[in-house]
Amino acid sequence: MWGRDTSANVQKVRWALAELGLPYEHIQLGGKYGGNRTPDYLALNPQGLVPTLRDDDLVLWESHAIVRYLAAKYGAGRLWPERIADRAESDRWTDWTATTLQPAWIETFYLFYRTAPGERDAAAIAKSREAAERAFALMDGRLAETRFLAGDQLTYADIVAGISMFRWTTMGLEGRKSFANVDRWHGELRARAPYRDTVEIDYSEMAGKPTN
Repeated sequence: MWGRDTSANVQKVRWALAELGLPYEHIQLGGKYGGNRTPDYLALNPQGLVPTLRDDDLVLWESHAIVRYLAAKYGAGRLWPERIADRAESDRWTDWTATTLQPAWIETFYLFYRTAPGERDAAAIAKSREAAERAFALMDGRLAETRFLAGDQLTYADIVAGISMFRWTTMGLEGRKSFANVDRWHGELRARAPYRDTVEIDYSEMAGKPTN
């Protein structure tokens, strides 16, 4: 598996691998490690992004596709629900994360944490935070009804959505709204060693520096 361990998308894959107890070789790549624009890597992943996974002869990129694949092949009855209806729920929340939750919280992270304090756009941060909090409110309503996003067990949907919580709660954003059911769910994720080991990683090197 290729990708730097501070990448949110790489963390999804590493968390899934850890939940499934799968041994793997982790090659740090991208960001400060570089290597993602070399011909050899682009032959594996023409986007030049991370993560990329090779399992036997199969090479996959796109983190949600990788997590789904791992769950389907190695996590039947665990990360991969047996009932089709439960898998449909997992897919719904996985796709919603890709289209709604992640764009919102990532934009806030970039505008706030990855931008030097003196260069931040307060209005833009407020707008992106509002979008993220709308997403968390929607998730909170779901988690008022179920223990995890797709039901009573952890699935791949919780993995792709759950990686957001560490940075959202630790990047120093003041005035964040609290959502009781999301907080309860986050607590359950934090109780899992695979989450702590692969998601709760120091990201201070990503803090924004002044451009001048």
